[in-house]
Amino acid sequence: MKTSPGTQAEKEMALQEIDSHIRRVPDFPSKGIVFYDITTLVKNAEAFRKSVDMMAEMLAGKEITSFVAPESRGFIFASALSYKLEKELILVRKPGKLPSDTASVSYDLEYGKDVLEIHKDAINGNSKAVIVDDLLATGGTALSAGRLVEELGGSISGYLFLVELMELKGAEALSPHPVWSLLKMPG
Repeated sequence: MKTSPGTQAEKEMALQEIDSHIRRVPDFPSKGIVFYDITTLVKNAEAFRKSVDMMAEMLAGKEITSFVAPESRGFIFASALSYKLEKELILVRKPGKLPSDTASVSYDLEYGKDVLEIHKDAINGNSKAVIVDDLLATGGTALSAGRLVEELGGSISGYLFLVELMELKGAEALSPHPVWSLLKMPG
């Protein structure tokens, strides 16, 4: 079974297919926000497989020990990548969801504030993590997950997203680390 598109034309067609399976929901969760709903993508097995395969290709040759996934949509892509590339999966959760000692960070969202937590023993000085999430907007969630990795002694190999909203300049917030995005959209 062919796992990912080969030619540039095949890649463009695959990206168009992936994009066509992402539902846009205006004014959610608040007025003026367009929510990129990936439930319609993951519902389609072929489009989901293509997205994971193409994201995995973006990481070829990178030093990675771990995928760090912010709750909750990051879990979906990081889990599949962890399985496919045989790397650790580390979950970053909302407060009170992890049962052991945690480190936490507070951060701003496009539409409010939030807190993320990670198990203190999930990362160590040998960890080379890729933070994986479904969407990069302003970068607040990913930056916070990265801060947790670094606070615990790990290093960041980069940030990986299904969708990047270019006008919101989230990649700049994640500098100097590499940022890889499968789909680049206007804001």
